[in-house]
Amino acid sequence: MTQLNFPDGFRWGAATAAYQIEGAATEDGRTPSIWDTFSHTPGKVRDGDTGDVACDHYHRSAEDVALLSGMGLNAYRLSVAWPRVQPGGRGPVNQVGLDFYRRLVDDLLGRDIEPWVTLYHWDLPQELEDAGGWPARDTAARFAEYAALTEAALGDRVKHWITLNEPWCSAMLGYGTGEHAPGHQDKVATLRAAHHLLLGHGLAVEAMRAQRPDSQYGITLNLHAFIPARDAPADAEAVRRLDGIGNRIFLDPLLRGEFPADLRADLAPVSDLAHIQDGDLATIAAPIDLLGLNYYSRNAVAAAKGEPHDPAIHSPWIGSERVRQISRGLPVTDMGWYVDPAGLTQQLLDVHRVCPDLPLYITENGAAYPDKPGPDGTVDDPDRVAYFDAHLRACHAALAAGVPLRGYFAWSLLDNFEWAHGYAKRFGLTYVDYATQERIPKTSAQWYGQVARANAIPAA
Repeated sequence: MTQLNFPDGFRWGAATAAYQIEGAATEDGRTPSIWDTFSHTPGKVRDGDTGDVACDHYHRSAEDVALLSGMGLNAYRLSVAWPRVQPGGRGPVNQVGLDFYRRLVDDLLGRDIEPWVTLYHWDLPQELEDAGGWPARDTAARFAEYAALTEAALGDRVKHWITLNEPWCSAMLGYGTGEHAPGHQDKVATLRAAHHLLLGHGLAVEAMRAQRPDSQYGITLNLHAFIPARDAPADAEAVRRLDGIGNRIFLDPLLRGEFPADLRADLAPVSDLAHIQDGDLATIAAPIDLLGLNYYSRNAVAAAKGEPHDPAIHSPWIGSERVRQISRGLPVTDMGWYVDPAGLTQQLLDVHRVCPDLPLYITENGAAYPDKPGPDGTVDDPDRVAYFDAHLRACHAALAAGVPLRGYFAWSLLDNFEWAHGYAKRFGLTYVDYATQERIPKTSAQWYGQVARANAIPAA
């Protein structure tokens, strides 16, 4: 087989998130985020781990940029810590915090690596959570103010901006199941949070575009890929329901300026959605220049069984809690997620049908495996190499079908703090010894770097 070439100008990158790698949680004016509070709450994070030190990226950013350069990557998706830039979530900026990101951006550009900045990767300032968090409408306005301040400081050098990372997780896992910060379990608050996250996105894009209309603005969604467990109307209905609360709750307001009518019906027993005010959907649907997609797996779903849903079990699938996800018998990663690259092609094609002209980017894709150094000190991770290879082939299949896929960001540059899993799960291209902070590029980093330099996947 010949190698599979990617289009000229394709962006090859890696991604990280501030709370997962930066550390320096109390340095230089940074105030607590909801993840600082959550991780310091006993029982919330595996082994009591916190992001206080994480990968110490705040002090080692130059070393980490050198890792990116060594792989030959031409893009890096980073996130800005809101409480580092605007402590407390309102008021003036913290110049020392901004200076860290200025240095990081300058270092990237000095190595011909394009910075892609995500403004919100889940680290809401705790003071804003205390004032109501994302269920409160004012948080959307505060986010737009923070976005404009950050863009004003960095926008002369940063041309690609992502407002939110995975608002589904922020809302459904943060306010619905309580698995993520801030750890609440309230269905109505969850739906309010989902809407206000989108409103914050729309207001932020409006504010930033007014400052620099020539930059590129978008959002990253973790859309869910579903297939029916059986060829049966009941299972097709199960897919419709989860697609509504998992995907179209964000896609339809963003791309169509409307809230799905069928989802309104599904949610009627929970909320009348009165928090959606006149003009909100028009703000949310302001044009974007790109859409980021995070993909990890695909699930088969089946119709509910006869027994009622146990209200003591908090589900992210509000209004459709009884729909079942079915075991598929596929290989799984260390997270227990099915390895299903065909689902990535499906997701890209599905989104392309909805917005045929919108440039798409895979802003996260990767796998956790229990990596450790061998006797010679190297870290060999063939399962991750196979995962990346298969998923990049899935991306190429979507390109061949006409999808305007413009770039791919591997998750993640570094092993890091994996949210409620603490440091037990390793997604990195680079192994991190958390005791010494030594970085060891894995076999997957070498392989991915070869792909990036060649702009092609090797022959199978």
